[in-house]
Amino acid sequence: MKSIFMLFVAGLLIYSCTKQEYAERTDTEVNILGYLQENSDQFSEILKILELTDNDVFIGTYGTYTFFAPTNEAVDMYLSENGYGSVEDVPVEELNNLVRLHLIDQVIETSAFTDGKIPVATMYGQFLTTGAANENGTTKITVNKVAKIQKANVEVGNGIIHVVDHVLPIAKKTLAELIASNDNLSLFNEVVKATGWQERLDQPVTYDEDSIPSYLTVIAQNNEVFHDAGLNSLQDLKEKYSQTGDPTNPEDSLNLYVAYRILPGLKYVADLVTSPSHLTKAPLEVIGVKVKKDTVLINEETFNGVLEKGVVLDRDKSDITASNGVLHQVDGNFNIKLRLPQPVYFDVGDQPEIRQLASVFRKPGNYQTYYPGDLQHIRWGGGLPITYTAHTAGSREAQAYWGDWLEILRLRTGSSSWVEFDTPVIIKGQYKVWITFRTNTRASVAQPLFDGAKLSRTVDFREYRNTELPPRVLESQGYKKSLCGDTWIYNSRFLGIVNVETTGRHVFRLEALTGAGGPSWIDVIEFRPVDMDQLWPKLGGDGQLCTEEDLQPASE
Repeated sequence: MKSIFMLFVAGLLIYSCTKQEYAERTDTEVNILGYLQENSDQFSEILKILELTDNDVFIGTYGTYTFFAPTNEAVDMYLSENGYGSVEDVPVEELNNLVRLHLIDQVIETSAFTDGKIPVATMYGQFLTTGAANENGTTKITVNKVAKIQKANVEVGNGIIHVVDHVLPIAKKTLAELIASNDNLSLFNEVVKATGWQERLDQPVTYDEDSIPSYLTVIAQNNEVFHDAGLNSLQDLKEKYSQTGDPTNPEDSLNLYVAYRILPGLKYVADLVTSPSHLTKAPLEVIGVKVKKDTVLINEETFNGVLEKGVVLDRDKSDITASNGVLHQVDGNFNIKLRLPQPVYFDVGDQPEIRQLASVFRKPGNYQTYYPGDLQHIRWGGGLPITYTAHTAGSREAQAYWGDWLEILRLRTGSSSWVEFDTPVIIKGQYKVWITFRTNTRASVAQPLFDGAKLSRTVDFREYRNTELPPRVLESQGYKKSLCGDTWIYNSRFLGIVNVETTGRHVFRLEALTGAGGPSWIDVIEFRPVDMDQLWPKLGGDGQLCTEEDLQPASE
């Protein structure tokens, strides 16, 4: 998984070996507005836009913002492409939307551009994506596949500025419209229409009673991919897949074929690679995601000792933002397949709200505190906070999986007596459940539950790991060393076996049994298939998995 996060970093390494055209400047005496005014020969057009939309006052006040500032040439290009004579001809609402698309209410330096998608949405509500492009021997950072950063990391009093050579486009087309507008996706568009999914992909974003948006993610196949699979027309697809003769029937195999390529939620490549499996709109069916070096693979796995090759996600044609989701493309045809249980290493600190804090999430030495209601996938009793901490590099605590943990303040009877987590997607099957924690002699004992059912063993957050017993003997007693590092301050406790009857997200809960007053520090919850080795691989502070061979001392 770490490889995909390094894709963009690799581009930056190339960039660092070439002539550098970026100019970093620190000027805390002026804010964003002041910097643009001082350099009005480059930014007079965006200054007009800020004034017309009354954002000049806003962007000139105190705060912590990232502003992608288009040059005069970039604004002129935008006006020409859209048939406007001047910025005064553009509707104010459109200008205001453009300003909000170029503005993020956090400071995001280029060093945080590591996974293709900037982790924080713009003030318009859409995400920006980044990449790397070579221009005359120099690698430049691209934004939304159209703009290049001309000057990066300009520090000002209320944030940071990245100067771009194009106005960033607002994603106005729905997924259905994006697919229909691409001639290379014409056959995919036909089958989307024939199965009735086009209407679903054309709907604007709505929110349910829990404020969850209706974004969708589509993994499309182009005409060449269909041709290589011997599918050259809609009729070919119907003959191969439509067993009922009615593709609009949700139980028809052709309908399921399309539904299997539609995922609930907004999942850019950066989101796909964070989990080995993702639910699709085909009921209880998931796609698998693997990373090999710089390649993202869909549905590659070994079954009964035989490697079933996956299809490659085409990164150049993926991460295309729509008004109601995101569009990807793959280089091969793929089908619904039998899913075997897969291990899930649930880093409890990996939460959407924490991920959006680019300056905190997995940034060593930083932390953030949350109160009940702040985190959509964690709930807890009482009014005390939960704190996310990314540990200082080199410390013993930093040997935690991904180098972070959650602190549950006073998980005890009569106080914050319970906490529950929505797990990542778990494929149906039988699993052994482990919890890894940083020992605290002032913590308490808790009863774990899975989907409301008590597990067979409790967890005592006060227990230190036995460092003298052989690993397999320790495992037989319900404990293990789960991390790659050599620290003794972390312990891992076996909690019991669960039978996951349906593929999807589930609820893991801890209920306090004692009244101790200290915090509980939780690192990771593992769900390992019962027939899998429970000791290997181990989990690294950098997110990597390490094998027994990796930790063998080098031979002399």
